[in-house]
Amino acid sequence: MKKKMVALVLGVSIMGSMITGCGSKGSSDTPTDTTATQGGTTELTKDEITLKVWESSGQTEDFIKQAGAEFTKKYPNIKIEYANVEVGDANTQIALDGPSGVGADVFATPSNTIGGLVTGGHILKVTNPDDVKGKVAASCESAVTYNGDIYGYPVSDETYALFYNKDLVKEVPTTWEQVEEFCKTFNSKGKYGIIWNVGDAYYSPIFTGKNGNKLFGADGTDATNTYMNTADAVEGMKYFQSLKQYLNVPAADISDNSICLAAFTSGKAAMYITGPWNVAECEKAKMNFGVTTLPSLPGDANPSASFSGARTMQVSAYSNHPAEAEAFAKFLISDEMQQLRFKLTGAIPSTSIKVDSEYITGFQKQLQYAYPMPSIPEVDQFWDPMKSACANIWDGADVQKELDSCNTAILTK
Repeated sequence: MKKKMVALVLGVSIMGSMITGCGSKGSSDTPTDTTATQGGTTELTKDEITLKVWESSGQTEDFIKQAGAEFTKKYPNIKIEYANVEVGDANTQIALDGPSGVGADVFATPSNTIGGLVTGGHILKVTNPDDVKGKVAASCESAVTYNGDIYGYPVSDETYALFYNKDLVKEVPTTWEQVEEFCKTFNSKGKYGIIWNVGDAYYSPIFTGKNGNKLFGADGTDATNTYMNTADAVEGMKYFQSLKQYLNVPAADISDNSICLAAFTSGKAAMYITGPWNVAECEKAKMNFGVTTLPSLPGDANPSASFSGARTMQVSAYSNHPAEAEAFAKFLISDEMQQLRFKLTGAIPSTSIKVDSEYITGFQKQLQYAYPMPSIPEVDQFWDPMKSACANIWDGADVQKELDSCNTAILTK
């Protein structure tokens, strides 16, 4: 799972001597180009420099390499060096490598890590918030805003939604009760109406979000209460537990997302809750499928809640070239680069560019009912306790006790 956007292009001129990324120093005595900031202008070096950029391998690696080549075509004195650090590891890796001078100048990270990165002094805030405000989706803007400041440039939006096999599902359920009715007629030995990684805390808002309940409160900043053991959360998770009758598989047996994906692409599961990262795999399997909003919980009028997040490119506080690093990060949310990223990765663009995909609309609709993963430092303590609670509840444990224990574990770490 992936945890889980029109930019001002900055000019830099050529000349000078070659140096390397975050740990390398170079002369900036004769800068010629500038970029606007809230406090005036920041001069950019005309020396030849290399910026180190961390990203995950695979399609996102291809994106950084191609975007880097395009950036260097425009600004020949700045070279981009890709290094593989997976997006889920970058926030801890920068704390180790940054101070020693071998870290990245720019790195990709999920938006929910921002609070910890800010508290640790590892990232720089955006110098001109107007480069992000109004330029990216509201969900992305919210995701990268921490204590009133903006940190990072969101390169893609993200949530999960309901995938359905059009050859098997003729009337797409809009409520969980309708999902149950479908399962009653579709289920047979080894075949299930719906599947997802039930033990993954990432999907827990579908049920803990009953009646608008949210992790760490309405704005995600109440570090004194997780809101994961409220009456609404308990009611939602009791319903979650009741669904095992239609997906009678231990949580551990579907804890690998590849198992769920294989069940869906083979036709053994008619519906699948997952994200845009699996669109390409479903297309590769030549499936006739669609993507739509999540079913609504009993008694709720709107689709179930989901987490939303933004994959962000952060400027390291340890970079010797922060202005140039920021120039590259901004470049990645230009129209041209957003189109390239969508072409290579299939991720939801962070900006309002038009893309040729019948699936993006389903995710965009679900984003209306999603809420950003909180970015306060305490969110780092959420994942393991909630993962354990989800798996145990699915397998029959007492809901109230599990959620109470989860709440205590998160708040006392």
